Amino acid sequence: MLYRIYIGYRWLLSAVFLLLMIIPSARELVGSLNPGQYLFTTVLFLFSNIFLLLTLSRDWQRSNTFLVLLFSVDMAGIMLLADASGGMSSGLPLLLAITVASSAILISKRTLATLVAALGVIAILADTVRLISIDKQTINDLLPAGLLGLLLFVVSTLVQIIASRLGRAEALAQERTSDLYSLQRLNELIVQNLQTGILLVDESDRVRVMNQAATGLLTAERPRSVEQGRQLRDYSETLQQRLQTFRDRNTQNRAPFRIEPDGREVVPRFRALDAGTGPSSRETLVFLEDYTPVAQYAQSLKLGSLGRLTASIAHEIRNPLGAISHAAQLLVESPHADAADRRMIDIIVTNSQRVNDIVESILQISRREPPRPELLQMPDWLHTQLDRYQSTRGLRGALRCEVAEPMQLEFDPEHLQRILTNLLDNALRHSAQKTGRETASLGLRSDTARNLAIIDVVDEGDGVAADDVPRLFEPFFSRSKGGSGMGLYLCRELCELNHADLFYHPTATGESCFRISVALHASQQ
Repeated sequence: MLYRIYIGYRWLLSAVFLLLMIIPSARELVGSLNPGQYLFTTVLFLFSNIFLLLTLSRDWQRSNTFLVLLFSVDMAGIMLLADASGGMSSGLPLLLAITVASSAILISKRTLATLVAALGVIAILADTVRLISIDKQTINDLLPAGLLGLLLFVVSTLVQIIASRLGRAEALAQERTSDLYSLQRLNELIVQNLQTGILLVDESDRVRVMNQAATGLLTAERPRSVEQGRQLRDYSETLQQRLQTFRDRNTQNRAPFRIEPDGREVVPRFRALDAGTGPSSRETLVFLEDYTPVAQYAQSLKLGSLGRLTASIAHEIRNPLGAISHAAQLLVESPHADAADRRMIDIIVTNSQRVNDIVESILQISRREPPRPELLQMPDWLHTQLDRYQSTRGLRGALRCEVAEPMQLEFDPEHLQRILTNLLDNALRHSAQKTGRETASLGLRSDTARNLAIIDVVDEGDGVAADDVPRLFEPFFSRSKGGSGMGLYLCRELCELNHADLFYHPTATGESCFRISVALHASQQ
């Protein structure tokens, strides 16, 4: 940059020298002793600028040898113009101070910069002595020439000191800039790879920045670059309402919620940035924590303690329950039992069987073992299980299966079979209650945006009441007559053991759809 400025300065000098030669009133100031020498030197100076323009695209300006040669030529040219104009009396030798100062800035070695100043002093004194020898100047002109030479040394020394300090300051600034840039990149990398979702929301609830984790929690099906600048309510009305509550009341609602019905549970935290008078005075940082691992860990702790308790209770209940059931069966065979007695005995047997089913479910949960996942080839495995299910129950054409594409799942086959059997049993029962015929449909597709396989089990029943949906997977909750309320709870537990999710989705026509989502095998991601 400084080299370009110096080239511009040379062009300005060339223009001034030519104007002084062309303007009639200024001809007496320059070239008075030798007009031809003045004109020839000015033209050479001008053409040298054209040559120097070619050096702007090269690295010559970084060579100290080239710079010393350039400044030496410039000082020679100035002294030739001064010699043709009367020497020190013309004032042109003062331009050497600018040349010497420029050399002190551009030449990196202080010795060479001082050499340029020394050459300038020699040129001034030599020209003054020459003009004295031809009686164009007097001996008294040596004093101004010497003072000017001293000035050149002083200028060179001071500028070198200042340039050295400025160079160190510039190097320090560049180092700090590089450190800040590296720190910024490091911070961006850390923020983008955090497991916590982070959003920066401005005062108009527009999402200015969001990291990769937030994208996965909010909009896994869309790329993050598309999501910049959207309104927060486009992602979640609940999240926008909680942010507004935080701004109005400065309170945090830490209750977990789901962005999507089949999405992960998240817990939001809000932090207002420092208030100011600018447009960013109400900017807020939104932190989204994935609540799923916490819920799973809490669930495992709860089930661990509950399992030990229920297993012991179930064992204690089983013995008297067996005695009651056996006694009821003996009473049925008694010849003294009338119709009313037999009806009461049937109630005892039926409820004993129901209690036994509950005990068996509890024991299954308490005894649950780690899954033994296998690589299941879909849809072949699925068709085999459905054919076996229909043949076992004597069903023909009751189940419809729609498979979008072949895929591979890593799942414990015994667990998946039990889950599908329970869901299909429920679907057939609810369809029969409404339509009078046992029908159900099963769909398999892939969600490539989230690397998930989706299995849907849909019935033709009345669906689940909205008030019952939150409790649908709770143990012992059932609206079916004679149901134990453990089936769906056990299905979800088995899904979680295999790192899968089970959700309820009502269809557009109000039917029930239970959806299993599980990660695709790594070879398909």
